[in-house]
Amino acid sequence: MSFFNVLKNFNEFNFNEYFEQVTEKMVLDSLVKKELDYYDFLNLLSPKAENNLEMIAKKAHDITVQNFGYTINLYLPMYLSNYCSSDCLYCGFSKNNHITRKKLTLDEVEKEAIEISKTGIKHILILTGESKEITPINYTIKVVEILKRYFSFVGIEMFPMDEDDYAKLFEAGVDGLTVYQEVYNKEIYEKVHISGEKRDYNYRLETPERGAKAGFRNINIGNLFGLGDIKSEAFFSGIHAKYLTDKYLDTEFGLSLPRINRAEGGFKPFSHLNDISFVQIMSAYRLFLPKVEINISTREKPEFRDNLLNICATKFSAGSKTEVGGYTLAKTEPQFEISDNRNTEEIIKKIKDMGYQPILKNWEMI
Repeated sequence: MSFFNVLKNFNEFNFNEYFEQVTEKMVLDSLVKKELDYYDFLNLLSPKAENNLEMIAKKAHDITVQNFGYTINLYLPMYLSNYCSSDCLYCGFSKNNHITRKKLTLDEVEKEAIEISKTGIKHILILTGESKEITPINYTIKVVEILKRYFSFVGIEMFPMDEDDYAKLFEAGVDGLTVYQEVYNKEIYEKVHISGEKRDYNYRLETPERGAKAGFRNINIGNLFGLGDIKSEAFFSGIHAKYLTDKYLDTEFGLSLPRINRAEGGFKPFSHLNDISFVQIMSAYRLFLPKVEINISTREKPEFRDNLLNICATKFSAGSKTEVGGYTLAKTEPQFEISDNRNTEEIIKKIKDMGYQPILKNWEMI
C-alpha cells in the first residue's frame, strides 16, 4: 500500500463542514493527548483552535525542546541548473519563462563548494530544474563526489527518480532527499502543471517512499502554500509525514512550510497563508509528529523566522542563494525571491543570542 491509498480515504471529506462542528472542548481534549489521531490533528488545525494558539504553541515548544534540545540545524542550498522540461505556473524556472539558462560545470561546482564551505556549514542541498537530459544521474554523481570533499551531508532536491537511480545516488554519497508534492489537491495539481513529466501526480506522490527504500537517511516533504486550500493541504502534508514515519523506521523525516514568493512569470497565489495560520499549522505539526524536523527557509522574513525558533523550528537555511552559481558567478534569475537576506554569520549570531545552539555539522557517514 502506498500513501495514495490513504489519500483516497479523504477524496470526499468536507473539511469546512468538519471544522464548523469543532468545539473548544474538542480542541482542548486533543491538546492534552500524548498521541494524536487524524481527527485530533484536524481539531488543532481548525479555526476554533486559534483561540488557544498560545497554549498550543507553548506545548509545541516544550515537545521540541524535549526531542531536539535548544538546537537549530543549518544548511545551504546550491543550484546546479535552471534548465527545465516542465511548464509549472508558479515556478521561476518553468520552461516557458524567458530567463538566462545555466548549468554549472564541474569546475564551477567546486568553486561554489569552496565558497560555501567557508561558512563552516557542512550540510548542503543541491537543486536543479526538472530536466533529466541536462542534469542526468551521471552528472549528479560527479557533483556529489566533489561535494563530499567539503561537506559531510549532501541532500538533493531534483526531479523524481526511480528507486534504482536513488540507490545509485545513495551509493555515491547522497544522504538526503527533499521533494515537495507542491499541492495534494489533484485537480489543482493538474491545473498548475501544464506539461512535462511533473504532471505525473502519482509518481511524484510516491517519490519519498522510493527514496526511503533506496536508503536515504533523511527525507523532507511538504506542500507549497498558495496553491490549494491552506488547512486541507497542511492536513495532507501532515498525514503523509505520519504515514512515512510509521512505515520507514530507519529514515528521519522532515516537514517544510514554504509559501509562494515572487518569481519570474508573475504567478499570483490562489490562497494566502497568513502568519497566525502559519504558526498554528507549524505547532499542529509538532503535536501530531513530535520527532519530525520542521524546516523554515529564507522565504520567510528575518524577524518572523527568529520568532519561530521559540516555537518549534528545528532547521534553517542560512545565507541562501536561489540562482545557479549564486555564490561565485554572475547572477542568473532566481527560482524565487528570498525574504531573509542576512548572511550566514548574522543568522548564526542571532541563533546564539536567542539561546540556541546552531548545528553546522550533524551527520557523517562512517
